[in-house]
Amino acid sequence: MGKYELPAVPYNYDALEPYIDARTMEIHHTKHHQTYTDKLNAALEKCPTDIQEKDIVEILSNLDQVPADQKSAINFNGGGFDNHRIFWHNMKANGGGEPTGSIADAIKSSFGSFSEFKEKFSSTTVLIQGSGWGWLVYNPSTNKVEYKSMPNQTSPRTDGLIPLLGCDVWEHAYYLKYQNKRPDYISAWWNVINWEDVSQRYDKVTV
Repeated sequence: MGKYELPAVPYNYDALEPYIDARTMEIHHTKHHQTYTDKLNAALEKCPTDIQEKDIVEILSNLDQVPADQKSAINFNGGGFDNHRIFWHNMKANGGGEPTGSIADAIKSSFGSFSEFKEKFSSTTVLIQGSGWGWLVYNPSTNKVEYKSMPNQTSPRTDGLIPLLGCDVWEHAYYLKYQNKRPDYISAWWNVINWEDVSQRYDKVTV
């Protein structure tokens, strides 16, 4: 067994119905997230011990420390592992609505209003070419939240940003239910956001 195990989804696969279907959740978790986990472990085993002993968050935050022949594999699979363990917790049954507290204030400060943030996030994430993620991130250098799109499974951490809320727009995240209608999937996704989780992530890095 490698260093990392597949993290559990904190609810039943059907909990996000009708917005995200149970079959998609099951395949996404047990097949895709499992593959990223397994391949991350395989890549880490080819790295020096001091890299193996570091947490994946620390590794992604400084990929230059990774041996050149494993950097691509750890960027992709480490990002996939970390992105998805955030993604599952970013959602919940009976989610959605608008955030409150400090994260709501931060969004308003950066984007003008929640509705302007939602529009920017949705419209920009829809346009990601191929596979990737749309993210609300915290930028420690500016002390502000920002929108950031990332290709494939590359983590915002590789750009010095802290991921708070992510929307996975790989086709495996929505194709069974929405086919090629990515805008419909993103629109539905807003109904399952776990703003308490996003808020806790924000408070953890800003307090």
